[in-house]
Amino acid sequence: MDDDRAPRRGRISRRALLAGAPAAGIAAGIGGLALARTRGSSTPPATAGAATVPFHGEHQAGIATPPQAHLQLAAFDLTTARREDVIALLRAWSLAAARMCAGDGAADPLDPAVAPADSGEALGLPPARLTLTFGFGAGLFARDGADRYGLTAARPAPLVDLPPFATDDLEPARGGGDLCVQACADDPQVAFHGVRNLARSAGTTAMLRWSQAGFLAARAGDEPLTPRNLLGFKDGTNNIDATDPAAMRDAVWAGDESPAWMRGGSYLVARRIRLRIEQWDRDPLADQEARIGRRKASGAPLTGAAEHDAPDLDAVTDGAPVIPSDAHIRLAGMSANAGARILRRSYSFADGVDALGRLDAGLMFLCYQRDPRFGFIPVQERLAAHDALNHYISHTGSAVFACPPGAADGGWVGSTLFGA
Repeated sequence: MDDDRAPRRGRISRRALLAGAPAAGIAAGIGGLALARTRGSSTPPATAGAATVPFHGEHQAGIATPPQAHLQLAAFDLTTARREDVIALLRAWSLAAARMCAGDGAADPLDPAVAPADSGEALGLPPARLTLTFGFGAGLFARDGADRYGLTAARPAPLVDLPPFATDDLEPARGGGDLCVQACADDPQVAFHGVRNLARSAGTTAMLRWSQAGFLAARAGDEPLTPRNLLGFKDGTNNIDATDPAAMRDAVWAGDESPAWMRGGSYLVARRIRLRIEQWDRDPLADQEARIGRRKASGAPLTGAAEHDAPDLDAVTDGAPVIPSDAHIRLAGMSANAGARILRRSYSFADGVDALGRLDAGLMFLCYQRDPRFGFIPVQERLAAHDALNHYISHTGSAVFACPPGAADGGWVGSTLFGA
């Protein structure tokens, strides 16, 4: 077929383009992907490039989904005063998201005389397990005391404004937002394509407020891998097993504490944490390990031999605890926080350098939970007050979103809130 005629033939999927590619090209595109692997992940790296994650379902994808290698997180401010515009936007976003997650463009090609319906940078790329997850910020329910869309009474109690923390150095331009989109994929361009095309389709209804790209340390292979953060330590060793329905029901999926429209969804807390990398890199290894409470190479607790050994918080040597009283794992664990648990889904970031030549890099900390009042907030209050890592970090961005349940085939995310 002549390339000049292809746009007039209707929908062209990325998978269709791959099917016509030389076999060697397909092998290179799929086999070259480095996967982020976590506990409970079973996606073989050889097929991950072509794999798709369904957009529709009981829960939104991108929460319990085994983490992909790349993140593009974006928040939007609504610029319309009309409730029907918000509904139309969420319908359009859900339709476009379902297409992109299936490996198609955001929309069918239409008139070649006008701007393309899809931006095109993902043409020829595999779906790369793309997920697009939507969340609602407090501003959707009210702003400056005004009930903008008749939703104030529907705001769920767990969608709280976070209290100030001692480690906060928040920049308003890096936080908040009425809506959010979390795009994750095993190809950074596929993730970017997802956010870009939703943003361009928002028109005059919403505008981008902030966006953050991220990545996971990963490797090919069949064994699960706990990603390392930019401090060089394994991050998320004792994370919730997202394949455990009971654990997810108890700690992650919203239940009776939320209104009916939100049940089966989850609450996302997003915190941009800048690391003082240069200062950290000058510290002796023993000091680094004491601050974390784990061995850097193996991830084992200071009282154990292997990564998943349970730390012995009562162990003492020479009259002092083996795991120091201000070590990160001691303060972040369930036993220190009345059993509070969160599902971590964090990504590292590197955003160039500041005016002093220091790396602007760190962790885009993402966590999902049933209720932030009993999940993130008590854990962070304890960490902010006592964690030995506080000397090396500052929180520069912050946001909380209610991520509603998934949509049935042909439906749209948010329909449970708007009663449609």
